[in-house]
Amino acid sequence: MRLGTGDSQSHRPTLSEASRVRNASQQPDRRDVLAIAAGLGISFVLPGMDLKAAEQRGPERQKSLLTLWLAGGPSQLETWDPHPGMKIGGPTKAIATSIPGVQIAEFYPQLAEQLGHISVIRSLWSKEGDHARGTYYLKTGYRPDPTLRHPSVGAIASYALPDPTVEIPMNVALGSSPFSPGGGYLGAEHDAFRVFDPGRNLQNLQAYVGDARQRQRLESLDVVSQAFRAGRSSPAARTLHQETVAAALKMMTSEQLKAFTLDDEPKRILTAYGDSPFGRGCLVARRLIERGVRSVEVSLGGFDSHASNFEAHQRAGTVLDPAFAQLLRDLKARDLLDSTVVLCIGEFGRTPNINPLEGRDHWPGGFSCLLGGGGLKSGVLIGETDSAGIEKVPKDQVEIKDLYATILQALGIDYGSHVDTPVGRPMKLSDGTPLKRLV
Repeated sequence: MRLGTGDSQSHRPTLSEASRVRNASQQPDRRDVLAIAAGLGISFVLPGMDLKAAEQRGPERQKSLLTLWLAGGPSQLETWDPHPGMKIGGPTKAIATSIPGVQIAEFYPQLAEQLGHISVIRSLWSKEGDHARGTYYLKTGYRPDPTLRHPSVGAIASYALPDPTVEIPMNVALGSSPFSPGGGYLGAEHDAFRVFDPGRNLQNLQAYVGDARQRQRLESLDVVSQAFRAGRSSPAARTLHQETVAAALKMMTSEQLKAFTLDDEPKRILTAYGDSPFGRGCLVARRLIERGVRSVEVSLGGFDSHASNFEAHQRAGTVLDPAFAQLLRDLKARDLLDSTVVLCIGEFGRTPNINPLEGRDHWPGGFSCLLGGGGLKSGVLIGETDSAGIEKVPKDQVEIKDLYATILQALGIDYGSHVDTPVGRPMKLSDGTPLKRLV
């Protein structure tokens, strides 16, 4: 399928197959019952208890993408592919998980219990060992091209699965990663809405003046805008100024904006996710997914471990483990996991060899990720890396383009469809082929 471009509006088409998410009533008086179940990892429905998230999203809800981005290049050996007792494994020990026969690094005891809800890929392979280029590749599914800016997978989800009932941005990035998911050739309207301190601070979303003064300002702005548009209808339309202002004003007055705040969350849930920007980000991400936001990325730094690799990964694990584990518990208990594709990944892995600074350097030749939810198979292990650290190409190699074709298909998006860029160049959403063992 090819989606053409012409005027400023036609290069932002939608896929006609997309159904609409339906909002339904909420029953906050039953919230604590559900929160307790989530905190205990229980996934059941009590008689007469309606799942709040299922109600909000509707029985025919579209799927969403939730990405946990581990910025800096996490070591596969200190996360999802440890080699204890081997020279390349260093001092890191391994622990059993809820996937029979699969171990992960000792820093993730809570996640080990929840791992059976998702799957492990240990054989990702890339040619991009630079942070910026690797990040671009792992967020878009395409290697950098000087002639084109590809959209992030989250931007594709925002573009391909619209929902007019959602009044807040459909592509959101939580955290301070310098590489924000962009809309690329799909347009700036699909760039991620960035929140640097999730759960605590939303900047510039409240008017600093009263309602009367605000209306006066908007009327004055409209006079200026109309004067600019006179005789310049096409250039003015391309700026998306009117659409941006309208969307901003709609969001500023929307009840859905409360999804970004945590004032009404029980303290035990806040504690379960962890008192950290990343923990709060994961909780905000769950709330945004409940509201129907199509893509949410939560970033966690601290993995660029050229020195003191083991200490760095232990510190990062104390933040990632409780937040990720509680996120999976909540998604499962709230009937959201089947409609949410969950991806945990970074731009590349770390070398099997340990350098003189007790660190590991960049290694795109065999690294790991966690992937699940969204109807994908769970409890699957794909790939194997060399215990001696000699072979650069892992067994059962998985290319990045195939990973993202899998994600797009799980989201219900035709990964092989074409979109015409603003200059008329036809581009496939993905050049890959979905992994049959997961779909």
